[in-house]
Amino acid sequence: MLANYFKYLTITDIEERWGMYITSTGCSRVVPHDHYPNQEHPSSHHLTWNRGRILNDYYVVFISKGQGVYESAHTTPAEVEAGTCFFLYPGVWHRYKPDPAAGWQEYWVGFNGAYIEQLMGSGFFSLQKPFVFLGMNKDILIFFQELLETVQASLTGYPQQIAGITMRILGLLNNVALHRDEHPDPVGKLIAKAKFMIQESFEHTIDMQKLAEELPMGYSAFRKAFKRITGESPNQYHLNVRLNRAKKLLTSTVLNINEISNHTGFESVYYFSKLFKKKNGVSPRSYRNEN
Repeated sequence: MLANYFKYLTITDIEERWGMYITSTGCSRVVPHDHYPNQEHPSSHHLTWNRGRILNDYYVVFISKGQGVYESAHTTPAEVEAGTCFFLYPGVWHRYKPDPAAGWQEYWVGFNGAYIEQLMGSGFFSLQKPFVFLGMNKDILIFFQELLETVQASLTGYPQQIAGITMRILGLLNNVALHRDEHPDPVGKLIAKAKFMIQESFEHTIDMQKLAEELPMGYSAFRKAFKRITGESPNQYHLNVRLNRAKKLLTSTVLNINEISNHTGFESVYYFSKLFKKKNGVSPRSYRNEN
């Protein structure tokens, strides 16, 4: 289950000179009929539907579940469905909220800088068309998960690291916007949705038969299609997502081995270490030391 988290970052001369800096990032799970926003943000970022708000930076907001509505000074009210990213622009009035009956899950990142001003003024993205529909794209989830983990770890030099991750998000959005109609395969779309659902809940046990029902697909057809497209069974894919996330945590955080085992959903540190060594040839501790 998504845990609510956010952080507002202090911008130093180093971040200014880098040309791109992150001002804020976070995630929020809003259950049906919950108050929105359900986190206490600084007054400069407080959002109400009646008044809307104006921010000083660019933002990308990704809705991974649920639905809602978005409106800005340059757009009429529009429905937002799961799988949609939308942009917020500095100095532009806007407002958005989840559907009370559905709720939603959101990830966001705020950014600015001399390079960003140049990029955003070059016609890649539009004030009048702030939406990019990614659907169940697992890469956007991976980027936001990595972004949040890097901020939470706060290791030396992390502001430049998260600037790089945010550029990857912008690159993905641009690529999807340019090629959005080039994936007509309906089975491929269902498998992409399954990969997204696995990525979103990688730290939990997943009942693959229930997941197939949610797509919806028969389990036998789902398993065959999944392996044909990914080269792995659904369960093996899930395991590899967890082990790959563990590798990231080993090299980018100061979490100990027990904590990483818990973060990636393994039932015991012994079981985690055994599977990690089988896949990577070295123990988690040795992998951290070598990297």
